[in-house]
Amino acid sequence: MISSPKISDSRSDSPVDPGRVGVSVYITERDLEAALRRDATVGLSATPKELPPRWLYDEVGSKLFSRITRLPEYYPTRREHSILRTHAEDICAVSEADTLVELGSGSSEKTEELLGAMSRFGRLRRFAPFDVDEVTMRDTVGRIKMLYPGIDIDGVVGDFEEHLGHMPTSGRRLIAFLGGTIGNLGPEARKRLLGSLASGMSPGETLLLGTDLVKDRRRLLAAYDDAEGVTAAFNKNVLAVLNRRLGAHFELDNFDHVAVYDDELQRIEMRLRSRSTQVVAVDALDIDVKFDEGEDLRTEISTKFTVGQVEEELRAAGLEPVACYSDPGRDFAVSLARR
Repeated sequence: MISSPKISDSRSDSPVDPGRVGVSVYITERDLEAALRRDATVGLSATPKELPPRWLYDEVGSKLFSRITRLPEYYPTRREHSILRTHAEDICAVSEADTLVELGSGSSEKTEELLGAMSRFGRLRRFAPFDVDEVTMRDTVGRIKMLYPGIDIDGVVGDFEEHLGHMPTSGRRLIAFLGGTIGNLGPEARKRLLGSLASGMSPGETLLLGTDLVKDRRRLLAAYDDAEGVTAAFNKNVLAVLNRRLGAHFELDNFDHVAVYDDELQRIEMRLRSRSTQVVAVDALDIDVKFDEGEDLRTEISTKFTVGQVEEELRAAGLEPVACYSDPGRDFAVSLARR
C-alpha cells in the first residue's frame, strides 16, 4: 500500500462546469511488478499450477477481451447491459443514491445506464470509479466528465482486495460490482470481499452485483472457447506477459487453450495445457518451471450462480437482498442489496 497517494485534482470556476475531478493512485507499476513476481513464483510452483486472472489484462489482453464481448458465443456482457438498460431507473429509484461507486470500472460503458438514470432523477452528484489501471481510469474520468460536467468525479486506482478502504464515503452510495467479476473469486475470497464491502457501507447504502447464472454447460463452454479462437489468443497472451515482464521463455504454440466446466463447483476453468514435457526458464525469478505432457496451468475461474446462492452470500455478508433483475432467458442476474 502506498502511504502517500498521487492525487491530481482540478476545479473549474465556470458555472457550467463546477464539478471537481480527482484521481488518487494507490498502486504503481512497481507494486504491480512485485505482485506479478509474487504470483508467478507461487503459482508456477503450485500443484496444480495457476495464475490469477488479473495478468490476462495487459493492453493486448484488454483489446482481445473487448473482442470477446462482441462474439456471438459470449452472452454475459450483452445480457447485463440489456438488464441495466431496462431496469436502471428502477435500481436508482430503490437505492435513492446520489453517488455511484463502480468497482473494476474499466471504460464504464454499461455504468452509463446508471449514471443516466441518476441524472434524470436529478440525484447524480458524484461518480467514483475504482480500477487497477491508471491509464484506463484517466480516460474514463475524462469521458464521463464530458458527459456530466456538473458532477464530482473521484477516481481510485488500486486493487479492490487491498484498497477498498480508500473508496469515497460521502453521499448516499450505490456500489456497483458488475461484469460477473465476483465469479472470478473462490468461495472464501468472495466471502472476504463481500464482507469488506458490507462493513464499509453505511445503513441504507446499496450494492449492485452482476452474476452469471447456471445454464446448459454447452453454452457455457462455447462462451469460453469460441469458434474464432479469440478466447484462446486471450488466454495464451498471459504467457506473453510473463515473457515480456519476467524474462520467461514460454513458446505459446507449445500450449493449448482449454475450457472445462466443474459441475460440483459450478464454474468454468480456463487453462493452458502443455502439449509436451517441457522446461520453461523464468529469468527474472531465476527458476525453471517443469511441465509434464498434458499438465494444466489454470488462468481463470468463472463461477456460475443461482439467484438463491447469490442471495445467501449477500445475507452472509450482512446485506439484505432487495431486488433481482434478469434478462428474459435468465442468463444473467443483477442483484440489489441494502446494508
